[in-house]
Amino acid sequence: MSTRTLISPATLGRPRGKVVYWTVLTLVMLLFTLVFIGPLYWMAVNGLKSTEEFTRIPPTLVPHGVHTDNLTNAWRVMDFAKLLLNTVWYAFGALAFQLVLDVAAAYSLSKLRPVFGKAILAMMLATLMIPAAVLVVPQYLTVLDVPIFKRNLLNTPWAIWLPSVTNAFNIFLLKRFFDSIPRELLDAASIDGASPLRTLRSVVLPLSRPILGVVSIFAVVGVWKDFLWPMLTLPDPGKQTLNVGIYSLAQGVPENWLTAALAMASIPTLLIFIVFQRNIMSGLTAGGLKG
Repeated sequence: MSTRTLISPATLGRPRGKVVYWTVLTLVMLLFTLVFIGPLYWMAVNGLKSTEEFTRIPPTLVPHGVHTDNLTNAWRVMDFAKLLLNTVWYAFGALAFQLVLDVAAAYSLSKLRPVFGKAILAMMLATLMIPAAVLVVPQYLTVLDVPIFKRNLLNTPWAIWLPSVTNAFNIFLLKRFFDSIPRELLDAASIDGASPLRTLRSVVLPLSRPILGVVSIFAVVGVWKDFLWPMLTLPDPGKQTLNVGIYSLAQGVPENWLTAALAMASIPTLLIFIVFQRNIMSGLTAGGLKG
């Protein structure tokens, strides 16, 4: 079966067609690279400029001098280490809860087939159609006075951890991967006397490392980049995340120090993507086809 493309093989085989094709492709790639890399480069270089050069008009594309003391000053004045530890604590706590509860939910929907399982999954996926801003007020009222328990979760890690567990997208990714695991493996484990929990621990989870890695990265990055929810639920300056702490102290520091702090705050998530980008892509595509 022939494949339909915008450019026919005959046109692409001609010298002029090759020149036009590669020229357009190069320009498009350069444009997209500029759009995505440009803001990161601008943030990095502005964080290394002096205060005088930072406010210069027109701005300089390359700093005349590299002022690494901006990084150390921002680290010290903003108590960056404290904010970083807070964010790591919230991010990996959310990761632990998501791995336990989201995996259990996805496994139940995929392999245990509960009554009304399809309806439950449909309602979960329907929440993805609701803008996140619409849910801010009811979620805030919930953590302000948790029903039944009558507890105020403000200024506690639970205000970050519990809402992060209700992640329909991660549950859907996990369920789709679990669906691709051959039923014969689970039946063999059941014949050997393994309970559903033992089957999950000994058979399903070892096969699910790619998708578990993707969910872990999404969980950490989701908490790391969040701003509005931590700002509402963590008013105590000593318990704030990086984004909220930098925003709270933005008025009292020079703008080049602020930009340097933003650059340092973005480094961990950039490193996570650079190191695990292959795992992210392979995990997202895993389970798409049954083998």
